[in-house]
Amino acid sequence: MKVGIFSGSFNPVHIGHLALANYLCEYEGLDEVWFMVTPRNPLKEEKNLMDDKFRLELVKLAIEGYSKFRASDFEFHLPRPSYTIHTLDELKRTYPQCAFSLIIGTDNWSLFPRWYQSERLLTENRIIIYPRPGYPIDAESLPEGVCLASSPVFDISSTFIRRALAEGKDIRYFLHPAVYKRLTNLL
Repeated sequence: MKVGIFSGSFNPVHIGHLALANYLCEYEGLDEVWFMVTPRNPLKEEKNLMDDKFRLELVKLAIEGYSKFRASDFEFHLPRPSYTIHTLDELKRTYPQCAFSLIIGTDNWSLFPRWYQSERLLTENRIIIYPRPGYPIDAESLPEGVCLASSPVFDISSTFIRRALAEGKDIRYFLHPAVYKRLTNLL
């Protein structure tokens, strides 16, 4: 089974995440996408990070009913900080029947040399890069095992979602209806 690992804060998960993952399953050959909710990104300072279990709950609400998506708390049970190389190593040990691909945006690709054991990540794993606004990439320059998805560009961020909610904006169409309902019930 070809599984894409879509790792992130999902703070909160929004339709950009869902539409991209849907595209990768339907057009880029993945059988499933696992939304790997990350406890804390070592390269990010998250001042407004929602509780780990709450972010996982929101992902579960968002993907309910679509058999090609899975919400994962796998990294919750690994030593912290959570490094992608350790996650992928452990996933391969736990699920030897799966062929994993790491899914990252072009924004993260620009930072990739700063990732812990980035060279090993490149040589031992398949990486799918999706386009992000403001981070152009030359697909011809990518190393072997790294491909650029031809997915649409989704210019939505969790930062935008959090800011809009704090300002009392009605952004229901940027979020899965169940996620919107859960978040607005808290406000």
